[in-house]
Amino acid sequence: MLKNYIFTSESVTEGHPDKMADQISDAVLDAFLAQDKHSRVACETMITTGLVVLAGEITSKGSVDFQQIVRNKIKDIGYDSSEKGFDCNTCSVMVAMGKQSPDIAQGVNEGEGTFKEQGAGDQGLMFGYAVNETESFMPMTIDLSHKLAHRLSVVRKEGILADLRADGKTQVSAQYENGVIKRIDTIVVSSQHAAWMTIKDVEEGIREEVISKVVPREYIDAKTKIYVNPTGRFVTGGPTGDCGLTGRKIIVDTYGGHGGHGGGAFSGKDPSKVDRSATYAARHVAKHIVAAGLADRALVQVAYAIGVAQPVSFLVDTYGTEKCDIAKINSAINKIFTMTPKSIITRLDLLNPIYSKTAAYGHFGRSEQIGFTWEKLDKLEELKSLF
Repeated sequence: MLKNYIFTSESVTEGHPDKMADQISDAVLDAFLAQDKHSRVACETMITTGLVVLAGEITSKGSVDFQQIVRNKIKDIGYDSSEKGFDCNTCSVMVAMGKQSPDIAQGVNEGEGTFKEQGAGDQGLMFGYAVNETESFMPMTIDLSHKLAHRLSVVRKEGILADLRADGKTQVSAQYENGVIKRIDTIVVSSQHAAWMTIKDVEEGIREEVISKVVPREYIDAKTKIYVNPTGRFVTGGPTGDCGLTGRKIIVDTYGGHGGHGGGAFSGKDPSKVDRSATYAARHVAKHIVAAGLADRALVQVAYAIGVAQPVSFLVDTYGTEKCDIAKINSAINKIFTMTPKSIITRLDLLNPIYSKTAAYGHFGRSEQIGFTWEKLDKLEELKSLF
């Protein structure tokens, strides 16, 4: 296994056009779940200059005002005037929604289809990952990238750096020696800003109010490279600068390139879609393994056949860092964590409007009290008792 290397992860702010699309899709999902917890939602968003398009399939007893949901979310993000490049009040909103295919529905609905138990909404493979580099059991490179991106939004919204705009990206490269982080090699922060800000103003403000407030000093040395808005200008941003689509930031959403990814996106999907719910459940398992001290790192994979409840595979890889027999770890997780779609939804309490806040700054490693049930270590003592 590679011991000495530099690894990089990135994050984006809530005003990045792809993340705007994710948040809009999840705002639609939450609006339906608030009225009907059994809503089936697959909402995709495309956003470009002056235009938002919603498309997908929704089957629900609820009825929502798509226009208002879209405009409120964009306003919350910070695009509320043409001066900023996008205006929530005047943009066009197009809606093209159908209903869930009955062929898919019969495989998910209990008592229908070939198998009577609630089955997976699609075939596919999902991964969960955890590592003991941080208190949140997240890789440090993605953890710091998210914190930098979130801090960009905080200083903008609180008026500390009021002339920054909502779009932004962050990136952190860490140097590992013998598999352990020794230092931060490179930090990249790019933020959209008002036209009257100079590059000096942007760089000084971000270094002082963002980077220095987030990155621990012990990881920065004289050789650490810091790039702030390295093109020299970032005035045109958001949907005006780049078209945004739901599901295009799946590595940002998960582990920043660490571990594995099955390829499925999360936002706009109700929990009957295992792309979302089973990935959350896999993280729940991986975090328990590392928190229990059974391994330093854990990658959990689960996979499904459409319409079938029981997963076709469910396993853990600890990269050789296990502290006990890996076969015993696999046996224990199979005993404690039932991975059928219905069991996951019940165990993690997923039929609630909790998803909008997941759509920016990562779905994992979060400590909010409401939602993020997959981050709770509620099975820890039960798992430890088996060892």
